Amino acid sequence: MDSDSFDVEYTIKDGVFKDFCDRASKKKTSSSGVNVGENARVWNVILGGSDDPDLKKRCFNEGTIRIGWHKSPEVITDETEGLNDKERRILLNFQDEMEIGDVVVARATSDAVDGVAIITGEVEFDTSDEYYPRKRQVQWLYKGANISIIDLNGGTRLDRKSVYPLNRISVGDLLSRVPTESGVEVEDETRPFVFIIDEINRGNISKIFGELITLIEPTKRKGAKEAMEATLPYSNVPFGVPNNVYLIGTMNTADRSIAIMDTALRRRFQFEEMMPNPQVLRDLGADKVVEGDVELDVAKMLEVINKRIEYLFDREHTIGHALFTGLKDDATVSKLASIFKKSVIPLLQEYFYEDYSKIRMVLGDNGKENTEHMFILATEIKSNQIFRGDISDVDIPDYSYVIQDEAFDNIMSYKEIMG
Repeated sequence: MDSDSFDVEYTIKDGVFKDFCDRASKKKTSSSGVNVGENARVWNVILGGSDDPDLKKRCFNEGTIRIGWHKSPEVITDETEGLNDKERRILLNFQDEMEIGDVVVARATSDAVDGVAIITGEVEFDTSDEYYPRKRQVQWLYKGANISIIDLNGGTRLDRKSVYPLNRISVGDLLSRVPTESGVEVEDETRPFVFIIDEINRGNISKIFGELITLIEPTKRKGAKEAMEATLPYSNVPFGVPNNVYLIGTMNTADRSIAIMDTALRRRFQFEEMMPNPQVLRDLGADKVVEGDVELDVAKMLEVINKRIEYLFDREHTIGHALFTGLKDDATVSKLASIFKKSVIPLLQEYFYEDYSKIRMVLGDNGKENTEHMFILATEIKSNQIFRGDISDVDIPDYSYVIQDEAFDNIMSYKEIMG
């Protein structure tokens, strides 16, 4: 808020996906004599204006940009007196926000510039200049006729503020538009940019992408024959998805939410099934646990468990190999016990709706002779010792089940899963 005018100003910020696409479409600049910053910003600067038209010529000749406020202190802070909010923001932009490697445009009119430079020096306070002591050294790439950049700025005209960032304009787009005298070469970014959306089926795709979902189609990408762009409502900036952006969505089909996934999303993605793969554990070296003379083949154990789950339930609810990758760095029974207690058992309880008879079958407990090796103990229920009267018409389970914590610390409990 401007304390003088009481105007409220809102800052428009790019979302995650737009920022990602902007980086993917950022043009690369190269030249032996120009050092454009990797994350360079574009700044608009008014050099003198109608009050002092000679200042711009002077800056062009000496390789600088200059602003005034000669009566204010050399170093500006948030507490500096005698400045309104806009003036303080301008001075702090020039002093602190601008960086070496950023790009500066010299405003000519409300929609055009007549100079483009790269900042090469830190802020200086030149006491020899009575009216424009604040300066920075720059390398002018272009000085000449007016060039319109209003379309690069989303249709927004250039403000008359002395120094402010043009966040809508990318350095690559600007330099490819402006003829330069230094031989700067501008190339398109060709590296692949991968955008991963975890649990994509959990989100409301219509709200996440909106009308932009059309833009992710290969035929609608930037550079394609049927390329399309959307004009963003708040910034009025045209937006398109570059063809070097790859979207990967992950999901777990076990929760069945894939069945209600947005049809528009289904049409625009290719689906690849990623089933549990015990071989990954072997490749990582996370497939063995050794204690004393006993060696446990974790990969084979996982294969056996998943075959039983597939038979008793379905293949969509098999246990993923990722749960066991931590054994690569800690191949101990205690680590394996933690995996079973905190991950495997809770999953089985959820999948089989607390049907411990089936969980015991998956873990092989029903075939173990030594009860000390059973993860889940089954005890026969003698209902006549618990209830009084005739309960023959009541459906009462035959067994009660208890998870035996001690079994998780015994390597034989896991080895006997395989028989």
